[in-house]
Amino acid sequence: MEAAMVEALLFGDAETRVLAARDIGNLDKKQKQILAEKGVVSSLVLMLHTTQNYETIQAALFALLNLAYGSERNKVLIAKSGAIPAILKIVQWENESLLELALAALLILSSCSANKPEIASSGAIQLLFQLLYLQFPNCNNISHQAKLDILSTLNNLSTSPQIIPTLVMSGGLIYLLQLIYESERSSDLAEKSIALVESIVSSSDIALNQVSETGGMIQVLVEAVEEGSAATKEHAVGILVLICKSCKEKYRGMILREGAVPGLLQLSVDGTWLAKEKAKALLLLLRDRSSGGSSKIQQSKNVMFEEVMREIDRRERAGTSTQLVEEMIAKLRT
Repeated sequence: MEAAMVEALLFGDAETRVLAARDIGNLDKKQKQILAEKGVVSSLVLMLHTTQNYETIQAALFALLNLAYGSERNKVLIAKSGAIPAILKIVQWENESLLELALAALLILSSCSANKPEIASSGAIQLLFQLLYLQFPNCNNISHQAKLDILSTLNNLSTSPQIIPTLVMSGGLIYLLQLIYESERSSDLAEKSIALVESIVSSSDIALNQVSETGGMIQVLVEAVEEGSAATKEHAVGILVLICKSCKEKYRGMILREGAVPGLLQLSVDGTWLAKEKAKALLLLLRDRSSGGSSKIQQSKNVMFEEVMREIDRRERAGTSTQLVEEMIAKLRT
């Protein structure tokens, strides 16, 4: 079977190649690896380059996705065969189905560390950001799944420190912040967007300053800590920690005025392990043991804040119930 498919893909006419490409999805992992080693990847990539026929490109993209899935070796081979420029060209066409396939292919290729520099240097980052916020001339609308794939690809790229400057210089951060503003705090779009922002600002003071100085962003992050998914809360509090550390005198009061403390205390109790650590770190930055000049109500809340923090410490050492902590946090919310 593999020999016939190799012959069809390497030497067949256009129709024969399309049929053979579609059959790749029916093969097992070992058979797919044999095909890749026989040189069919170059033929499939050539199908992307040399035609604008929808069926041919669709079949080639599906075949490449099947070969790439679960094989780092094939991901590298596909990129080295010239697939990335071809995929980016398809992304710019006015065809929603091919766009989604091309984005899925770029996502799976970006999961391989060896491919990340080439993807970043190919102009993909700027293109993806423009597409994400519907800034591309031929793009009137993209699906929810396409947006998730774009964000996942950018998140994959952001794990390489050398790519962070390209992400920052692309100007895409403003699109991300706008997307976060417009998304429900509990949505998957918010989760992936906030994760990407944390990845970028963790390695770029320029980006951190831009996020810190964007009007309303601190409020949005506090809301994300309150309302987001477990992962969203973890990333949002991570950004707030970085913002507060960058200039405690400037941002501590801003974070407190947005009512961050109850949500942070709650997160320190029932968040993920990393979210708990980040929440505690931010709470330590926000603590103010002085009460001079504060109103009686604020002084009372400061005292309760300290009591909650001490109770959390005691609970962790003793492994006791969180009920008392929950009751104290509820009082702080009033």
